[in-house]
Amino acid sequence: QVQLVESGGGLVQPGGSLRLACLASVRTFSNYVMGWFRQAPGKQRELVAAISWNGTNVYYEDSVKGRFTISRDNAKNTVYLQMNSLKPEDTAVYYCAAKRHSSLTPADFGSWGQGTQVTVSS
Repeated sequence: QVQLVESGGGLVQPGGSLRLACLASVRTFSNYVMGWFRQAPGKQRELVAAISWNGTNVYYEDSVKGRFTISRDNAKNTVYLQMNSLKPEDTAVYYCAAKRHSSLTPADFGSWGQGTQVTVSS
């Protein structure tokens, strides 16, 4: 089991930027595919971005392509989500997640962080 702790959420105006970070407490962080999910009130949780163990392969949900960037630093056991050009519809609780499987699909993520709130509002 991987323990995950997110940070970096907050309130930002439309068009602004935030960077989320997720620190993993695990010996072999590079064995894990990492993902960022979000859940807005009244909506299902969705996969926003995912990254392979070495950062070579990434996935983005269509609505964030060109605005969000996922990256990881295996030496620091940390995955990041850089969010630019934020919109009110990006408002949600953002969760970091990990899985041992190699695919970047939403399935099989077994370890989750507690979530961090991102609010985009003027």
